[in-house]
Amino acid sequence: MKKFILGVCIIVLCLFIGFYAYYVMGMYVDVDPGAPVTTFMKADEDTIYMERGGEYVPFEIRGVNMGVGIPGEWATDYAIDVETYKRWFGYIQDLGANTIRVYTILQDDFYNAFYEYNTAREEAGEEPLWLIHGVWVNDYVQFSHRDAYDDEFLQTLLEDSRTLVDILHGKRVLSLGRGLGSGSYRRDVSPWVIGYILGVEWEDVTVAYTDQKYPERSVYEGEYMRTEPGASPFEAMLAQAGDNIIEYESTRYKQQRLIAFSNWPTTDPFYYSPATTFYRSKYSSINVENITPTENFISGYFASYHVYAYYPDYLELDMEAAAYREEDLIEAYGESRYENILKVISNMGAADIYDYIGEGDYYDSQGRLNTYRAYLSALNNFHNIPVVISEYGVTTGRGMAQVDRNTNRNQGHMTEQEQGQALVDCYIDIMDTGSAGSCVFTWQDEWFKRTWNTMHAVDLDRTPYWSDYQTNEQYFGLLTFDPGWEQSVSYTDGDPSEWTEGDLVWSGDAGDLYMKYDEKFLYFYYDGDARSGPVYIPIDTTPKSGSTYCQNYDLHFDRGVDFVISIDGEDNSRVVVQERYEVLRAMFSEEYYKLNAYFADNIPDADTPVFKEISLPLILENLLPPADKSLPLGERYETGKLRMGNGNPESADFDSLTDFCFTPEGGVEIRIPWQLLNFADPSVMNIHDDYYEHYGIEYIQIEELYVGVCTVGGASRVQLAPLALEGWGNDPTYHERLKESYYILRDYWAGLD
Repeated sequence: MKKFILGVCIIVLCLFIGFYAYYVMGMYVDVDPGAPVTTFMKADEDTIYMERGGEYVPFEIRGVNMGVGIPGEWATDYAIDVETYKRWFGYIQDLGANTIRVYTILQDDFYNAFYEYNTAREEAGEEPLWLIHGVWVNDYVQFSHRDAYDDEFLQTLLEDSRTLVDILHGKRVLSLGRGLGSGSYRRDVSPWVIGYILGVEWEDVTVAYTDQKYPERSVYEGEYMRTEPGASPFEAMLAQAGDNIIEYESTRYKQQRLIAFSNWPTTDPFYYSPATTFYRSKYSSINVENITPTENFISGYFASYHVYAYYPDYLELDMEAAAYREEDLIEAYGESRYENILKVISNMGAADIYDYIGEGDYYDSQGRLNTYRAYLSALNNFHNIPVVISEYGVTTGRGMAQVDRNTNRNQGHMTEQEQGQALVDCYIDIMDTGSAGSCVFTWQDEWFKRTWNTMHAVDLDRTPYWSDYQTNEQYFGLLTFDPGWEQSVSYTDGDPSEWTEGDLVWSGDAGDLYMKYDEKFLYFYYDGDARSGPVYIPIDTTPKSGSTYCQNYDLHFDRGVDFVISIDGEDNSRVVVQERYEVLRAMFSEEYYKLNAYFADNIPDADTPVFKEISLPLILENLLPPADKSLPLGERYETGKLRMGNGNPESADFDSLTDFCFTPEGGVEIRIPWQLLNFADPSVMNIHDDYYEHYGIEYIQIEELYVGVCTVGGASRVQLAPLALEGWGNDPTYHERLKESYYILRDYWAGLD
């Protein structure tokens, strides 16, 4: 009996060891080394092909990028379930896309949903959804002291690539770690995987550091990929990464797929003028033409780029730089720095972009000056392999961070309708210039994201828990998440029927003021006469500052006020902030006011009556500093300016950027995004503390704010009333909604098909 038990234990142990080695460690034995390797994807110099019915036919990658964030969760929580994924896959295919792209290994729910969805499609005789999969490089590694040959960089990239191959073939068990998904990956989704994009938007400093540190590592000769003479050490690393994933899948699974390496303008294969090079720190170049497949790689190779219309627009900057003489640059930079810039350009070994574009490339099908189209032309003219623009898009966020001066495809402050048309225009530019495909960025809005010109103003540890309309990066999606489980608590559409006596906050001779709030906005309804003259709504948020007098509008209050909402017709309505509480002044005083805000003589009084327009930074400094050193270096725009429209998505005249709307009776509905009132995290009602006590932004928690109404200035003092505030913690409400841009893009693609 003991021998029997011992034997059973040995068998169980052997089975466990075998399972662990095969599914966890990825160990295997090639039992048929002579079996042929197959592929259903190929590429030539400009076209991607898919095998259909025994022959290879052209295949346009018409894709949508997909993230993993939903409200209330970080991306690394991997909180999206199978049913949600399958519903989204259906929306994406109805859109007219044929491909989705993901950036990194996800939880097993994604692959299970993808398998179930495509299996059902094929059983019904319908086209499946195809997948391009990425292999991520950790942000911390890229921004650390490590180079691309450091084990935490390269070996992790190689290991993750092999792990991904096993996952896609349904032969892996992965525990949560290093930001990757986890689960038991037992579904074989490889029949629908058309290719891999390895890596991320490479940091120029990582590329330059690697190239300078390892000049001897510029050659790689693999079984499937090799470098050409003139390759850089970073390009040799990429060749090794590509060879690794091809070799592993070819040997273990006898299959190959399309391969690409992630790239973007910051590390594109071109060089630009000295002024643009210095201004945008364009110090590195990656040329994937220096990496070539061997005859053993029978599948396809393409060039992948993330390209947006508004940033970084090197060609637009070069047009501006053309106005400066070499003497101007030497005067601005100094002779030594200027010589170093020229040396950097020379050492990059990059191509002159103007060898690949002509004057006609600068104008699009609408006759507009379009440097985006010219840049796409340069990429396609340069490459001898197909070019896929694997990221392009614009955002519907209220805040704006970059401007496309030629075609108005901006990073932010675009309506959902404008987003849709911009996506169509970008797609036309991409395909007209010869690209083999493209992927829209992105499928869903993601609340956890941040933007350079607002990240100082919010608590970055709490971003998933509220919808920050001022942070444009959160609104690139075709699918949005509006607050409320089924509908929002209020819609700024001129219909006051949703307001009840329970919402009444303030009442007086000037009328009545009602308020409520949700995860995205503070809502106001003024029941009075807002059309015949200005209506002012003073707001007291912080006990640390505020004025009892607003000299801008000659208004008096019974307590210190931090903000005033001024409703003064369609074109002159705005929110203004007391100078002491102006975040732009506190954080960007040098760039926009030419002063140090924290010098004693520059600190505004706590009760200053001066109220300022609210602005967001756009550009922190000009291409060349102005000759007059007293002039501000940067450009900004007034984000406190309020826009009249209809904010109800169900309305025919819906305007997603609506801030206020008059009612038929003459009242006004208003919605104000939280960050515009200096809330750092409304989920727990944290706002900015006094900047000048802390030399920057710290937070204080409030339980109420005070509001009132006045219609004229003068000696009368407005009595303010409290609105109790209670956050929602880590449990925001939300419901899905397809944006207007989804339908615009769907209709355009349907017309093509």
